[in-house]
Amino acid sequence: MEPIIKINNLEKVFQIKKKAAGFIPALKSFFKPEYKHITAVDDLSFTINRGETVAFIGPNGAGKSTTIKMLTGILFPTSGEISVMGLNPSQERTTLAYKIGAVFGQKSQLWYHLPPIDTFYLLAKIYELKDTVFKERLDFLIKTFQLEDLLNTAVKKLSLGQRMRCEIASSLLHSPEIIFLDEPTIGLDVIAKQQVRDILKLLNKQENVTILLTSHDAGDIEAVCKRTMIINHGKIIFDDATEKLKKNYISTKIIELVLEESVDSFKFDQGKILEKNMHYVKVEIDTSMSSVEKLLEYALENFKVIDINIVNPPLENIISKIYSE
Repeated sequence: MEPIIKINNLEKVFQIKKKAAGFIPALKSFFKPEYKHITAVDDLSFTINRGETVAFIGPNGAGKSTTIKMLTGILFPTSGEISVMGLNPSQERTTLAYKIGAVFGQKSQLWYHLPPIDTFYLLAKIYELKDTVFKERLDFLIKTFQLEDLLNTAVKKLSLGQRMRCEIASSLLHSPEIIFLDEPTIGLDVIAKQQVRDILKLLNKQENVTILLTSHDAGDIEAVCKRTMIINHGKIIFDDATEKLKKNYISTKIIELVLEESVDSFKFDQGKILEKNMHYVKVEIDTSMSSVEKLLEYALENFKVIDINIVNPPLENIISKIYSE
């Protein structure tokens, strides 16, 4: 099978002007500027096959967003080769735009003061969709993303979770074969995150959409992606099945419980209690030794539980663990 995405020896170097402190040095640097070079992506090579769901993760400044921007044609590479669906993004960006979708969690393509339906109609014209094709696709997306009550509400009045559902729907109007998602769940609550994850899995299953996802949330990776690549300092440091990542590096869970009673008598021998405070208790579980289910069973049998929150270990901890090996 020919890969749908191919990257070979990709490099991106940014030239940054040095800023001098003080008036005279600043004046000198204006007439004779000095520059420093920052390598954001360093000799990167990988392939992705059609229909794969791939997490592309790493700490801030690792090169994730820069790579995605080069894959979508927003940025030009300094050197190396990129092929997305047989096209060179930097040279054939317009043609490629009809075949891919992109969602950037920090940036919106929806018109802020207008309802989402207006943006959908505008995008239909941009992508030159026939009326019948557009209507059929729009009906599918409205049903899948549960947008019936959101279509005619100004985007500025939507919650972040509602807006993100509309953002992803807008990126899928032209039936792209690849969708790039850069932090799509950032700032979302637990329910909204799960809705986005379920939608992405459904699209991959029903339409065989290839997904490349960046996220700082290990829950996104576990829920959506079967393969994980970890990038740091512009280089790939891990590329394997997500199950292997979970088994070897995501072995702990943090469970936060709010109880009606005092937590003084809360004792769970198969986990490490990190914090106790009146009605709140935080417990760390090593899932290779015990399970979240056992902790919840203990809590529900012995206390009246008001709230539960399950947290994954920080991504930075996972990367540090990989480096330590």
